[in-house]
Amino acid sequence: MATTIGNPLSWGVRMLGAAGHDIGAAARELGSEGSGVPEVRRIGVADLRAALRLGIADFAALRSDVIVAALIYPIAGACLVWLAFHRDLLPLAFPLLAGFALVGPAAAVGLYEMSRRREAGEPVGWGDAFGVLRSPRFGAILALALGHLVLFVLWILTAHLISQATMGAAAPTSAGPFLTAVLTTPEGWSMMAVGLPVGFLFACLVLMTSAVSFPLLLDRPVGLPVAVVTSVRVARENPATIALWGLVVAVGLVIGSLPLLVGLAVVMPVLGHATWHLYRRAVV
Repeated sequence: MATTIGNPLSWGVRMLGAAGHDIGAAARELGSEGSGVPEVRRIGVADLRAALRLGIADFAALRSDVIVAALIYPIAGACLVWLAFHRDLLPLAFPLLAGFALVGPAAAVGLYEMSRRREAGEPVGWGDAFGVLRSPRFGAILALALGHLVLFVLWILTAHLISQATMGAAAPTSAGPFLTAVLTTPEGWSMMAVGLPVGFLFACLVLMTSAVSFPLLLDRPVGLPVAVVTSVRVARENPATIALWGLVVAVGLVIGSLPLLVGLAVVMPVLGHATWHLYRRAVV
C-alpha cells in the first residue's frame, strides 16, 4: 500500500516529536558563551528603507549565486501546494503557503551569512551560504530553526482544527468550489474570522523572536537565550517599525507567490539580505 501523509493531526504529532528530539540534541551544543546582552537602538522608517536598499544591492551583486540557492523557495512552495491538492488537504493550502513567514527567517540564514561576508569585504559565492554550518553557534542556530519548525507544525495543526470546526469534514475537495465556499458561505466566513487572527498571532511570535536573532547568532558570541531576548527587546523598543517590517515581509511574500511562486526566488533573497542590514542598524 502506498504511503500517504495520513491524518494531519497524527502527522503533526510525529513531526513535533521528531523536532523535540532534534532540539534536545542541538541544545547540548549551545554552551554558556555570551553572558552579556547587546544594546539595541531605536530605528525608524528610514532604517527600513536603508535595509531594503542594501538588501537589493546585495542581491544585485550576488544574484547569479543567490538565485541558484534561492530556487529552493519556489520549489518548496510548489511541493506544499501539490501536497495540499493531492492529499485531500485543500483547506490547508493557504496555511501551508502562509507558513513561509514562520520558517522564512530560518530558511534565509545562509543569505545572512552571504551579506555578512560581503559587508566584511570577503569574497562571496553561493557555497558561502553553507558557511553557517561552520559557525561555532551552529547548535544554537539549529535549535532556533527547529523551534520555528515546531511553530509551523502547530500552526498547521491549528489551521486544520479551525477548518474542521467551521467548514466540517465534508469541505469541497476542488479549488473552485472550495474558494466559493470560503468566500460566499457563513462557514467560510467563520473560518477566515477565526483563522486569520490566529495566524496573525503565530506570525507576531515569530517576528518578535527572529527579527535579529539569527543574524546576531551568526555575528557575535552569544547564546540562544541572549539572541532571542535581544530580538524581543528590539521589537519592544520599536513596535511600530517592526510591525511595518512584518507588513513589508508579508506583502513581499504575497507578491513573490503570485506568479506561480517563481517570484520567491527574488523576494526571499532580497528580504533575507535586508534582514541582515536591519540587524546591523538595530543592535549596537
